[in-house]
Amino acid sequence: MALTLDEIRGLYREHGHVAYSGEPVTQLEHALQSGQLAEEAGADDALVAAAFLHDLGHLLNRQGDTPSARGIDDLHQYYALPFLRPILPDAVLEPIRLHVDAKRCLCRIDASYHDSLSPDSVRSLALQGGVFSDEEADAFMRRPYAEDALRLRRWDDTAKVEGKRTPDLDHYMEIVARVAL
Repeated sequence: MALTLDEIRGLYREHGHVAYSGEPVTQLEHALQSGQLAEEAGADDALVAAAFLHDLGHLLNRQGDTPSARGIDDLHQYYALPFLRPILPDAVLEPIRLHVDAKRCLCRIDASYHDSLSPDSVRSLALQGGVFSDEEADAFMRRPYAEDALRLRRWDDTAKVEGKRTPDLDHYMEIVARVAL
């Protein structure tokens, strides 16, 4: 069943206050900061929408606070896709789907990347299959939207600043509306 734009907005309003897995921000603050970082980097509307929506699966498949600490991988990168596929193009969906594998890839191709991860990201990395092999990283880099997923992943990792001012929910929902099918 597809979500409407109003239902997406409602999910953020109803559940956006939930802590973002052991980080000093809420789910909504993380989404807004991710979208803001994408905008500041000059990303197109589809990638800004992907950055904003990349963790929507956490709001749809609620597993409580910090599921990784309990050994749970909620597969959030996949969970939201059936709800979003009827309304959004692949340019939004594929970076969302690939953003976890982008973390696994970045740990292989960037020696300093792993050291920059938060404790929860390190914990979830193990649950998500760990660092890619060279072969897996090479295969990932050949996928459509891999570069967008790598960019999104880096914004994801830094969108955890307590108290950071961002544009509001309606600002990003307007961007999502612009790219909707």
